[in-house]
Amino acid sequence: MVKIRLRRVGAKKKPSYRLVVADARAPRDGAFIDIIGHYNPLTNPETIVIDGEKALSWLKQGAQPTAIAARLLSKAGIAKEPKPAKARVAKKPEPAKAAVTEEAEPAKTAVTEEPKPTKAGATKKPRAAKAAATKKPKTTTKKSKTTKEKT
Repeated sequence: MVKIRLRRVGAKKKPSYRLVVADARAPRDGAFIDIIGHYNPLTNPETIVIDGEKALSWLKQGAQPTAIAARLLSKAGIAKEPKPAKARVAKKPEPAKAAVTEEAEPAKTAVTEEPKPTKAGATKKPRAAKAAATKKPKTTTKKSKTTKEKT
């Protein structure tokens, strides 16, 4: 698919754009087919220069303008601005209202598991307490450093 879109040119923090016809799969600043104009948003008012004949010929051949390109084409008086797409609101699915009868669904019973028996006389300690009880206290010994004194 061929698109009419903006290609950024210009210095860092000073954007300027070319209005180009490019393949939709090409990157923003990559390969393009034709340059049909340029756009500078930094001037007051913004500068829009578009070759109307080229733009109309590409539109007739089926090139699809992006949203910003369509806005620029309409400002230049070349094409009508498309109507904005209505926001699609997702409908919440309604819960199915089924008649619940005793025949259709048997009553569910709660099943509880009994605790597993432990070894006789064994008591469970939390891991941290168990680990602290098994550790041996560290004994520290300081090695004294001897220095030779000059006499």
